[in-house]
Amino acid sequence: MSISYVIPTHNRPGELRATLAAIGRLEAHDAEVVVVDNASSVTPIVPSALINGIGVRLIELDENRGAAGRNAGVDAAAGEWIVMLDDDSSPVCTHWIAALGGRGADVAAVMADIHLPGGDRESGGLPEVFIGCGVAIRRDAFVDAGGYDASFGYYAEEYDLAARFIANGMRMEFDPEFTAEHRKTTTGRDMDRILGRLVRNNGWVMQRYAPESERRAELLRTRRRYRSIAGKEGASRGYTHGLVELKRTIRSQQRRVLSDGAWARFTGLDAARGALGRAMREQPFLSAAIVHAGKNAHVIERALGELGIRIVADEGLADALVIGTLSPGPMLDAVDRLSGMGARVIAPWSVAQGVIERRSGSVAA
Repeated sequence: MSISYVIPTHNRPGELRATLAAIGRLEAHDAEVVVVDNASSVTPIVPSALINGIGVRLIELDENRGAAGRNAGVDAAAGEWIVMLDDDSSPVCTHWIAALGGRGADVAAVMADIHLPGGDRESGGLPEVFIGCGVAIRRDAFVDAGGYDASFGYYAEEYDLAARFIANGMRMEFDPEFTAEHRKTTTGRDMDRILGRLVRNNGWVMQRYAPESERRAELLRTRRRYRSIAGKEGASRGYTHGLVELKRTIRSQQRRVLSDGAWARFTGLDAARGALGRAMREQPFLSAAIVHAGKNAHVIERALGELGIRIVADEGLADALVIGTLSPGPMLDAVDRLSGMGARVIAPWSVAQGVIERRSGSVAA
């Protein structure tokens, strides 16, 4: 199975060297590395090959295209699967690669289990929305979907591409054997710029793909979420600028409305319905306390409501504790933290629920 590692970089030569060294320490395998330089002040120096024999090519762009610089890397890549990395992330092993060849033809992307230096996992993403610093994407599916939208720059561009994959009838899968490390350097990170991009770009995603019955509520929820984060990060100025940009550009976003079923997959509602419904069938429960609330907690509340489950604030009065995030990394971190505490714990995603069941040694957690 041939793969191409595609790594965009901009003015972070030290991080790039560390990432290339990490790939070079992997056992030899059928791969290449394509480094895409997003118009750095000084062009990075890369070797022609890593110490394990994997060849390296450098693509130099005359402007910083942000995440869309990855498109140039894919254009130059020879692999059947493109492994997207950041210049500060790298896989820790290779044994997951062979399984790519056995994936169904409708699998567009395989998501990694991404770990941070402190021991926690990377936040962001959803059960069928990947994170760009650790994902293998089928090259043909990427090309058919049109690649990354350059107008996003950075942030939420994966949500946009994942929505297009889903609209094209493709699926995203998670492989716990595909483990990546994300050093997540703070170099070059401007929180005002980040919050501005987050509110604008996530607003674009909702405007483009949300069914009309959901669109206004999702836009309002997006504004509230990032206003709260901006307040905590001291980035209210950037948030305000991004909100102004969103209002100015929102009508120009071309609508490609997902069906109700596709939207349920995109938001994680489909995953929550499946995991919670299965838990109810195996061991009925009447009440639940939501713990470790995070990304798309409202979707989990909706899935519980559809089952007639009463949500209570007091964990001691609940029949079950339901992990309240659909972001894969924080959900798996919550599984780790809640294991062995005695209460029944339910995860709103089959992958995480499977971890709970394996640890408990039972079918129902």
